[in-house]
Amino acid sequence: MKLKSILTKQQLLAAGLSVLVMGCQTKGVEGSSAAMAIAGDTIETLHGVEVADPYRFLEVESADTKKWVKAQQISGQAYLAGIDNKQAIVDRITELWDYEKVSAPFEHGDNTFYYRNNGLQAQSVLYVRGEAGVEKAVLDPNLLSSDGTVALSSVAVSGDGKTLAYGTSNSGSDWQQWQFVDVDTGSPLNDELKWIKFSSAVWDHDNKGVFYARYDAPAGGNLLADVNFNQKVYYHKIGTPQSQDTLVYDRPQNKDWGFGIEVTEKGDYLLLSISQGTDSRNRFFYKSLEQNADVVELIIDLEAEYSFLGNDKSVFYFKTDLAAPNGRVIAIDVNNSDKQNWVTIIPESVDPISNVAIINDHFVISSLHDVLGKLSIYNMKGELTEDVVLPGKGKVAGPYGKRSKDYFYYVFNSYVQPQTTYKFDFKTGKSSLFTEPKISFDPNDYVSEQVFYNSKDGTRIPMMIVYKKGLKKNGANPTLLYAYGGFAISLTPKFSPANIAWMDLGGVYAVPNLRGGAEYGESWHQAGMFDKKQNVFDDYYAAAEYLLEHKYTNTSKLGAYGRSNGGLLMGATLTQRPELFAAVLPAVGVLDMLRFQKFTIGWAWTSEYGNADIAEQFPALMAYSPYHNVTAREYPATMVMTADHDDRVVPLHSFKFGAMLQAKQRGNAPVIMRIESNAGHGAGKPTSMKIDEFADIYTFLFDSFGLKIPAKIN
Repeated sequence: MKLKSILTKQQLLAAGLSVLVMGCQTKGVEGSSAAMAIAGDTIETLHGVEVADPYRFLEVESADTKKWVKAQQISGQAYLAGIDNKQAIVDRITELWDYEKVSAPFEHGDNTFYYRNNGLQAQSVLYVRGEAGVEKAVLDPNLLSSDGTVALSSVAVSGDGKTLAYGTSNSGSDWQQWQFVDVDTGSPLNDELKWIKFSSAVWDHDNKGVFYARYDAPAGGNLLADVNFNQKVYYHKIGTPQSQDTLVYDRPQNKDWGFGIEVTEKGDYLLLSISQGTDSRNRFFYKSLEQNADVVELIIDLEAEYSFLGNDKSVFYFKTDLAAPNGRVIAIDVNNSDKQNWVTIIPESVDPISNVAIINDHFVISSLHDVLGKLSIYNMKGELTEDVVLPGKGKVAGPYGKRSKDYFYYVFNSYVQPQTTYKFDFKTGKSSLFTEPKISFDPNDYVSEQVFYNSKDGTRIPMMIVYKKGLKKNGANPTLLYAYGGFAISLTPKFSPANIAWMDLGGVYAVPNLRGGAEYGESWHQAGMFDKKQNVFDDYYAAAEYLLEHKYTNTSKLGAYGRSNGGLLMGATLTQRPELFAAVLPAVGVLDMLRFQKFTIGWAWTSEYGNADIAEQFPALMAYSPYHNVTAREYPATMVMTADHDDRVVPLHSFKFGAMLQAKQRGNAPVIMRIESNAGHGAGKPTSMKIDEFADIYTFLFDSFGLKIPAKIN
């Protein structure tokens, strides 16, 4: 990489210039001003191509960058505050959100654990119910901080149900700190584990300690910039300091390997699922815990996904997509593990497998049929015994249960029905209602329909469209098109009280299932990766055109919204098809496709996007990188959304893209930034912040559509 020239912050100051200048138009010619960054003249030659990066200095967490961020926050907040009746939206979302939410239970020893939120609590509380049936709160994360920004990220209960390990994260960070609590007394233990990211704690069978994976402390001390490599697996014995933890496995020669950890239900094996970035494929190693044995490299080739399901002594069961893009269940005898000896138990079907669990000596399989949930039960020979009758068309989460139990739980929901937990009993072959939320609206007042449309290349794409009954398809309805399209993540129906509020405003909410997800298996995922990423964007534009053609809305009432990888989709939308939308909201997006791999965990996404440092992969990334494809033209109203503590998709993406878009806007529509403080990529965000974020989204959309928000919404 050849550096042609760089205008540094020091050079700017030496020349008598300020890095910041006031006067960026954010609301047309007559609009309010916001801090606008002076473009530098950084130009790099990448693979023979000169690439400008004028806002490179916003990557540095300097005093000047902080001033720019603060000015953008003030300007964005002022713009949103100037729109009438935002409080009406806040009130309606709050009213809809205020109902008790109870998770599916999980059992250890004689104790049953579950999460409960009384409605508007910042974080859900973990409860335990003992054998006597007495309920008590075992961990309340709302007491960890005054503002709710310290979140419970994960928990792990010992097999006997007596000790709780829990991880917390600050301000939405991916970094976790793990601590331990005696479940019976509620007393904290002295143990503390630090520098954990992308790992849970996994108890050994004797309940004496946990296995976990961690990184070394960032050498540079910059949690938003230092790259995370060389994850290592440790064992921590309860009652000892972390400095004495035993290194179980590391791979210094493969710095990009990550370790998913499990222990078999009987405690006879430690299992290592070895990932490489966000690639859905993985290697699989194991180690006997019944003797002092080395780690055995069972599956060394990175060729497919292998998800461990359980074992009968030396026979290991896996869900895999090897030679089966929709997934199948196989058995491998680790004492006779040559591939020709692998046995298919449940073959691939037309419906891609989402999840498998061995319960009551049966394989319980959750799958997708045209994006909608399906739950089936097979015996250990792979014979279908029954399909579970579901309460409707929607999403199935689970199953949740153990091999030793004769029942399991699952959670059902749709876009208009909140999460409801059911218990399936193998003895009766039927499901019964376990917990049902008491809500303040009638789901029957809303319509949830599935349609199919053709993308640019003729591929058939499904889309869910929801709205309130009585809506007229007159081409004038405010409409929000949300999508993701990547990392084999399926957008199945998911309830949100905020979506109900949007529909109460007369809005249409549409979710297309773009390629890049896993709605139709791994082949669907691969059709939206690497140099095929444009398929994802084209699928999205075709969804917008469907809504326009079928008179749900028109371009002056159509909004686009996506988060993370979906934020990249929004960036592409702005630079490729801005004329389709009245407003676009890129949230915590990957927007600089040439440098994302240089920060925190960004390198892990090269298995999805490619790597601009590789000459053969550079052209495809350069062709759609949102930051590098902003030109001087008219753009729709845009609210770039990020958070100051996002250490997954670091906020520099949004900073640079927002600065570029503000500088290049030639129309009168606003380009503002919504930058949250003490927040991260989205996980663990307290309820009040979620409600406020949705309210700002809807407020911005209505203002951009030229619509008035009513003083009261119902």
